[in-house]
Amino acid sequence: MKTMMTRSLLALGLAGLSLTGLAAATAQAQEATFVMTARLVGAPTYNPTKATKLNTATTLIFDRLVVQDADQSFHGQLASSWEASPDGMQWTFKLKPGVKFHNGEPFNARTIEWWVPQFKGTENAFTVEAIERVEVVDDLTVRFHMKHPDPNLLFNLATSFMCIPEPKSYTALGDKFGVTEAIGTGPYKMQQFSVGQQTVLVRNDDYAWASDLSANRGPAKFKKLTFREIAEESTAYLELKTGGADMLVNVPTDFLPRIQADKAVKLVTLPGNELVYMPINTSVEPFTDVKLREATAFAVNQKEILTSLYGGNGAAADTFLISSLKESQVEPKYKISYDPERSKKLFDEAGWKAGPDGIRVKDGKRLEVKLWTQNGTEFKRLVEIVQAQLKAVGMQADISIIDAGSINAQYRKKTEHQLAIRAYQWTNADIVDWFFAAKRAGYPNVSMFNDPEAERLNDIAMNKSKTWDERVANFTRYHEYVLSQYPFAPIYQPAQSLAYGKRIALPQVIRGTGLYGPTMLDIAPAN
Repeated sequence: MKTMMTRSLLALGLAGLSLTGLAAATAQAQEATFVMTARLVGAPTYNPTKATKLNTATTLIFDRLVVQDADQSFHGQLASSWEASPDGMQWTFKLKPGVKFHNGEPFNARTIEWWVPQFKGTENAFTVEAIERVEVVDDLTVRFHMKHPDPNLLFNLATSFMCIPEPKSYTALGDKFGVTEAIGTGPYKMQQFSVGQQTVLVRNDDYAWASDLSANRGPAKFKKLTFREIAEESTAYLELKTGGADMLVNVPTDFLPRIQADKAVKLVTLPGNELVYMPINTSVEPFTDVKLREATAFAVNQKEILTSLYGGNGAAADTFLISSLKESQVEPKYKISYDPERSKKLFDEAGWKAGPDGIRVKDGKRLEVKLWTQNGTEFKRLVEIVQAQLKAVGMQADISIIDAGSINAQYRKKTEHQLAIRAYQWTNADIVDWFFAAKRAGYPNVSMFNDPEAERLNDIAMNKSKTWDERVANFTRYHEYVLSQYPFAPIYQPAQSLAYGKRIALPQVIRGTGLYGPTMLDIAPAN
């Protein structure tokens, strides 16, 4: 009897352990952890209207009126359809019925009427500058009356900065919106946000209005997502390898060979929408002299960087725009690529002669400058290569590595840096306006570029284009002029790479311009 009872208790104990293990495995299957590496870390808020930097989680908390596919086509998210008048002076949007914010408030035409004016006075005001007023036609119909035609309106509406927040909480929270709370209509709710560390999202079980870029039109597959920010790429990779993370959202190119050799990790590569560059502060010596800027720009050996740091993955950059954009197809004379003899000749002409140690000197002053970048393995390695390339033509660059969460505030001081290594992700030519318009000097205009002719061409490109073809032509001219003034040096165009482990499954086709909300809805626990 005692033996039978012992066996029965043992069996029950094992069953309990099995159930506990099953419950733990089931709970784990309902959660996933994503790691954002150096280029995506440091977003200080999830307030899309006021932010200048956002990350992947933004498009899970909020929705947009429209979203863009990889082929540049537009698809409704909160809008079910839209129509522009023949003269481009009116845009009418039909809104999806039954949409609610995370706090239960309804989304409707009144939301849009409130939302558009919120951009006034923000860094993102340009996205709606062409809209004169918003008319509520009925509860689910809204009409934009334009100051002038804006062929870029749909693109603006599809950006992360035009994710739509909930009006009452936005007003009540003020500057805390996007930090302590972030209320949207997206497939996930923000549960917790620690700036520079992590964001925890929980599923919105009521979600039922996804765009047709998602196969899944209902609630997301995971109950909980954690987005961790790890600037050091080696640490991020170790987390993936050891099971502490399920995906690296953006794999640094120099880590690709290691990941490709790891049989436990899967790799997906998408067309790139990113550019790495070196802004040159045009407001401080010696770079107030365009000849010095030109000499510096032609000292950067893009092909050496592509080969030595990135193993030939991606492409060398020679303008400020990704090569898939028509506006990047400038006349050859405007392209910037490595030419050391041209660089040295320009330094000589500007009066900077090589000193006994190889560093150039003018009027008894050495050519010594400050070179900044943010923390992260890739940026550190890249800035060291650029430092060596500048030294080869006679410039000593002293490196400062600054935390990603605070570097933008440092740029806003305007005179502390002279050169920097940065990257951006964008698929539209208006990024030239974003980084070189005089009104944004400090940040995002890290180059402190302020040029009357550039401002004139900017106004034409941003505000005077009536058709898409006219806009392309205007932005090409603006882009060419900026290139001719050398407020930066182009460096590298990465491909987009995602690495993930065995616990999650990705859809066969990733829709959209990268790993954003539409694809996240289709990511599921692996069988």
